[in-house]
Amino acid sequence: MFDINELTTKAFAGLAPMAGVTDAAMRLLCHEQGAGWAVSEMLSAKGWIFSKGKNQNALDILKRLPGEGVAGLQLFGSEPEYMAAAARQLEGAGFQFIDINFGCPAPKITGNGEGSAMMRDPAGVAAVVRATAGATSLPVTVKIRSGWDEDHINAVEIAQICEDQGAKAVAVHARTRVQQYSGRADWDVIRRVKAAVGVPVFGNGDVRTGADAVRMLDATGCDGVIVGRAAQGNPWVFREIAAALRGEAVAPPTPAERAEMALKHFELEMALFGEKRGVLEMRKHIAWYVHGMKGASRFRDEVNLIKDADAVKAALVDFARSQD
Repeated sequence: MFDINELTTKAFAGLAPMAGVTDAAMRLLCHEQGAGWAVSEMLSAKGWIFSKGKNQNALDILKRLPGEGVAGLQLFGSEPEYMAAAARQLEGAGFQFIDINFGCPAPKITGNGEGSAMMRDPAGVAAVVRATAGATSLPVTVKIRSGWDEDHINAVEIAQICEDQGAKAVAVHARTRVQQYSGRADWDVIRRVKAAVGVPVFGNGDVRTGADAVRMLDATGCDGVIVGRAAQGNPWVFREIAAALRGEAVAPPTPAERAEMALKHFELEMALFGEKRGVLEMRKHIAWYVHGMKGASRFRDEVNLIKDADAVKAALVDFARSQD
């Protein structure tokens, strides 16, 4: 069985789960740049059970690519029996651990009492973690938020419950559900969680650079950092973090390197999903890769109209040349 403690000895930064983003292609590129682990897009446990394994979106989430490193499969749900059944059925899907989502702030998720809405239901959290951990031989981890809102910061309580019920690690996004992804992350919440539990604690929120990662580790004592939005179009952030932890600096990627990475990402998306969907999936990624470059806004608008893979590739090459 995979030992979750390896995440704290081999690397100090992992890729956070992001819906519509952290598919196998994104995970592979981040692993290659130094991410110690990654977590998949979230999969509805109840949806998986009711689809009897035939839902194509769920099957796509389960896809992996050769060369990927350690990855967790993220499940969400509020009903222990479905979480347990899904964990049991998906134990052999090729992931090294199961991650439970108690952090998603999306209204369509919280409206069903799932994701970060579980932060308001400590008893429900206990039941879900206990059932999931008891159903699989894989390590079970959890992703939580600071709390529901600033008047209900209960990350410490929830983390302790998760540990007591069998969770092997806790990731803390140091924002409340009400904050969504705005405002400043309160790293002191991560520090308090780390002081309150014995399992590894990973910090998430406002880690955009190598220097940020060093500051979070120093300020909170957490066992590692998790990077989300800062990795969009920027898998090099993991290379930067690794260098910062060594006290070194690395040069940012050149426009040509960014275009080359986008092309590689595109090829991987097509390998996963075929040309038609690969083109559609890459639109958001291309926008992230070229962000801040000369003429990026116009280029993004142009690419969003292209449906042919070869035309997308040619446009990327021409755009990179235009940066000289």
